[in-house]
This record gives sequence, structure tokens and C-alpha cells, in this order.
Amino acid sequence: MTTLTLHDLAKKMAGIDFTMLQTFADNGEIAGRPMSNNGDVDYDGDSWFFSLDSTDMVRELQAEPKVALSFTGSKGLLGKPPLFVFVQGKARIVRDKEVMREHWQKSLERWFEQGVDTPGLVLIHVHAHRIHYWDGEDQGEIQV
Repeated sequence: MTTLTLHDLAKKMAGIDFTMLQTFADNGEIAGRPMSNNGDVDYDGDSWFFSLDSTDMVRELQAEPKVALSFTGSKGLLGKPPLFVFVQGKARIVRDKEVMREHWQKSLERWFEQGVDTPGLVLIHVHAHRIHYWDGEDQGEIQV
């Protein structure tokens, strides 16, 4: 078992764009959907995702903020499995336009044409408290 620091893990995660964000649905089941980190990859235990406040996901997060994120790298070195990262955390909905601007990327206009002024736009902030990773044949856990 290897012990990576959060900084070391962040370097390895930098190339992973998408995660599966998992929430608790209204019926108690687990729901998941792919979310992009929008190039916001200087990972410090915080993840940021844009969405619309009218989505089931936002409603689920408001009812139960406990979430999970799962990241998978595209390939490993020398035939080893890729990097896998599982994050347990707590989500909060951010409506502050200044905070949104800090995390905004021009490419998001594909989905949100009016930028941070898109009606109903929210920023989902997930703060990790436990991270488990598998990197080839190594694995470890980081408490944040």
C-alpha cells in the first residue's frame, strides 16, 4: 500500500476530465451522472461543477448533501490498470456569481450560453472528506 499525499494524487488526477457524481435519489436509491471538472484540476479536495437549479441532481443535493465521485484515468503505464479515485464528500449549492466566475471556463458556454448570467445556473461545490485511490497495483486512502 502506497501513501500518496493529496498533492501527489492531484498531479495524477490532472488528466481526468469526467467524474460520475453520485447522489441519493428521492426514493433512496443511488443516482449517478457524468460531470466535467471543466479543467478545474488543481485538486485540493474540492470539486466544482456547473448545473441548473431545475435538475433532479440539485434537488437531490439539497435534500441530502452526501455524495460520491468516481474518477477513472484513461490508461496505466506499462500495461498496469489506470488510476481509479473514489471520493466521499459533502456538496453545497453555490449561487454567488463571483464564486462562479472564479471557476468559469469559456467552453461551458456550449451548455450555458449566457455564461454565469444563465438563468438558474448554480455551482455545485463538493468538499471531500475521504479519498480512496487505486493506481496500478498501489492503493491508499487520504482523509481530507
